[in-house]
Amino acid sequence: MTIINLSQEPHQIPTLAQWHQAEWSNLNPGQTLEHRIQKMQAYLSNKLIPSTFIYKHEDQLAGSAAIIESDMDTRPELTPWLASVYVAPEFRRQGIGSELVKHVMLQAKAAGVATLYLFTPDQANFYAKLGWTAMAEEYYRDHCVTVMSVTLKDPNV
Repeated sequence: MTIINLSQEPHQIPTLAQWHQAEWSNLNPGQTLEHRIQKMQAYLSNKLIPSTFIYKHEDQLAGSAAIIESDMDTRPELTPWLASVYVAPEFRRQGIGSELVKHVMLQAKAAGVATLYLFTPDQANFYAKLGWTAMAEEYYRDHCVTVMSVTLKDPNV
């Protein structure tokens, strides 16, 4: 079991893009699979933001989590964001999602990020167990979502 940067295995992009498109196309109306694949090319640079981390179980792709500059066009003042947390159905309920979220949080903290944000239509309890706090519930692209944040370092330091 390993978490690596997607830039180490860019051939995984089509699979990830298919997973993400199937899971979240309703939150990204008009975005095609091809557009998503193209957009994911930006995750292959050596910068932290944006980047995607993938979880490999033995040699099989099991999940992903990303850190991006912005994930809600209605909240441009909030940055950066945890996004694209996805675990393939056959690997769910094994702690992989938690490991991916914690990995992104550690990467962000090491880079000096004070606060990280996310939004979720249905997983607020999952994130709350990992230390995230709900900031607001609102409608985004015709879906009720919870906007959450986590403090990664003491703002007084």
